[in-house]
Amino acid sequence: MTGQLNYTFSAEVWKYSGTNGWYFVSLQMDLSEEIRNSHQWQEEGWGRLKAIAIIGNTEWKTAIWYDTKQLRYLLPLKAEVRKKVGIEIGKVVEVRIVI
Repeated sequence: MTGQLNYTFSAEVWKYSGTNGWYFVSLQMDLSEEIRNSHQWQEEGWGRLKAIAIIGNTEWKTAIWYDTKQLRYLLPLKAEVRKKVGIEIGKVVEVRIVI
């Protein structure tokens, strides 16, 4: 598919403190700004931007979400992906995002 852009970054896995909190990695602020400047027009409700995420050999369709408080995108990590890749809170992972 033409027009896809790849973004690679490393980030620490964290868990939202709410009930049944989700696991996330936060994109760096400068990377988030670059993506938002280029792709904000593609966002759906609540700052949702469809993407493909790749960690190691695991690839899945997902979305990144723009957090207006942190001014950066967040990538949720599904339990299936965490289990497959061996991801835990505090682990630094290398992620590739394709938009």
